Amino acid sequence: MSVWDDLVGQDQVVEQLVGAARAARAVAAGEASPAEASGMTHAWLFTGPPGSGRATAARAFAAALQCTSPDLELGGVPGCGFCDGCHTTLVGSHADVNVVSVEKLSIGVGETREMVRGASMFPSGGRWQVILLEDADRLTEQAANAVLKAVEEPSPRTVWLLCAPSVDDLLPTIRSRCRLLVLRTPSVPAVEDMLLRRDGVDPVMASFAARASQGHIDRARRLAQDPEARARREEVLRLPLRVADLGACLAAAQRLVDAAEEDAKQVTEELDAKETEELRAALGAASGAGGRMPRGTAGAMKDLEDRQKSRAKRLVRESLDLALLDLAGYYRDVLALQFGVQGELANEEQRASLSRVAQTSSPETTLRRIEAILACREAIDRNVAPLLALEAMTTTLRAA
Repeated sequence: MSVWDDLVGQDQVVEQLVGAARAARAVAAGEASPAEASGMTHAWLFTGPPGSGRATAARAFAAALQCTSPDLELGGVPGCGFCDGCHTTLVGSHADVNVVSVEKLSIGVGETREMVRGASMFPSGGRWQVILLEDADRLTEQAANAVLKAVEEPSPRTVWLLCAPSVDDLLPTIRSRCRLLVLRTPSVPAVEDMLLRRDGVDPVMASFAARASQGHIDRARRLAQDPEARARREEVLRLPLRVADLGACLAAAQRLVDAAEEDAKQVTEELDAKETEELRAALGAASGAGGRMPRGTAGAMKDLEDRQKSRAKRLVRESLDLALLDLAGYYRDVLALQFGVQGELANEEQRASLSRVAQTSSPETTLRRIEAILACREAIDRNVAPLLALEAMTTTLRAA
């Protein structure tokens, strides 16, 4: 199984990256012709909608750059998935691959300067020093300027891999220095095949999860494997029939926030406890729960608490965004019924509910409701209090 197998429905991207990895190998060996050398560059920008596999593609490319498979000497494909270079890259332990996965809402200049310092180092064992930034769209202005300087003046053996939803999410000066790769939303059959082939999901469940996720690979896996995730989604899809009056609108908004907070709590509770205990032990705290901390360590504990709160806040917003995408998908199905579109719906299991809403509203009303959902997503992304944004949305869903 190669490192490229996790990229679903991205054949053109895989072909380009495999060619670049081959060119990189020739460049590192000093054997590249001008034509071969042009296939590789020092900075790459991976873009695509959520769930398309931007970070997965970047990790696969990083592994292919570090691949040490003996088959490469015989013309094999870089990124075998089994050699030490591939394995350590994928598990996050390769000394020359720095993967920056953001847990906060933004990336500050402090973290970025650490990345830039690492980028200036010569690779210790592999052919390339790889810096993979999974959420480059979260760079603050100062942080983006620090990255720009490093990309403008690259070290000869350093490769930057930046991931963002679209090219517009980065400074023009950064994206102009990167080679662009655009990933697309995988098709429903491609996601269904991945669930069947890779995860051994039941065919009926695989079909449901692929349709319901609307091409979001991680979301499809979670829906297929987690009954609680399916239950939360079903709760979201009941909302269109529950906004009969103002009180119901406000209650529906509160339920969405409560569900997102509970979802984030399930993810963070165990992780927070583990991180706290590890830091306490590293700082020399007295053994036992609530053991006394050494003097001068309160600042370190406060920093950890702040990071954990920031991570929880981000997870709440990501959970709400998935709920809003599910809701937008519901109304797209309503619109399809109103226009008489034939075929299976993304929310086929909700056809009775969808038909009821379609028959009691017009296509213009449905479009206004979809616009209200998208406006709510944008408001939350701009740091509007989630409950206020959701209350405005649910009120609009009723009034539209």
